Amino acid sequence: MDPKLTEVAQMFARFKAAYARNDLDACVTLLSQLKVQLTKFPSLPPLFQQTPNAVEELKLARDIYEHAVVLSVKLEDQDAFERDFCQLKPYYMDTCGIIPPSPEEYPILGLNLLRLLVQNRIAEFHTELELLPVKALEHPCIKHAVELEQSFMEGAYNRVLSARQAVPHETYVYFMDLLAKTVRDEIAGCSEKGYDSLSISDAKQMLMFTSDQELHQYITEEHPEWEIKNGSVFFQKAKESQPCKEIPSLQLINQTLSYARELERIV
Repeated sequence: MDPKLTEVAQMFARFKAAYARNDLDACVTLLSQLKVQLTKFPSLPPLFQQTPNAVEELKLARDIYEHAVVLSVKLEDQDAFERDFCQLKPYYMDTCGIIPPSPEEYPILGLNLLRLLVQNRIAEFHTELELLPVKALEHPCIKHAVELEQSFMEGAYNRVLSARQAVPHETYVYFMDLLAKTVRDEIAGCSEKGYDSLSISDAKQMLMFTSDQELHQYITEEHPEWEIKNGSVFFQKAKESQPCKEIPSLQLINQTLSYARELERIV
């Protein structure tokens, strides 16, 4: 094996060992070094030069970037996820027929779809979806993201929240928790506008919490302006704290009359 390739493979083995023992700081340091080493391989994107070790170099680089994506989820770093996924994507799209498919391809592509959904980048979600082959839509990870997007667009928030219990891959938990928080915040905003108060049991059911303690913690952290007393959650205090916006009626009337006079002059 080429000495340069051997060196990168050994460094990658140290990275995987650090990840296995949950030493994330060491993982970050080793990953930076690995990315620098990969720049020395002309067989990798965007050059794709035909070198004697091209297949092995492409497979190793793809494996490294797949682990980089998973590490970014572990670190809860969405910016790093986007950077690493962009570096990984050519290995999925442009190496067909050169190296065999990766078993992690569809789980990671589905994870990226979930990230776009969490960030409310719906147009990009559908663009990425259209790039996938038809057979990919049958994969559990891709299907999970598609069904989530449909439920989200339909306003079926209960299905979105319940999907947290049936994630197809362990790496999906982080983004599902973010999506669940987004959904709960949306339900909470609608609740305080639609009701003066709700019983604790109704509020718990509406926000899809399994215990009173979870509801209390959510209110304490996210909505301290809500008031809990006598077995109910009161939103009135939140409504009173929101300033009423005055409609500048006189100004609007004057503007409308001014427009009418200008129109008369034109006619």
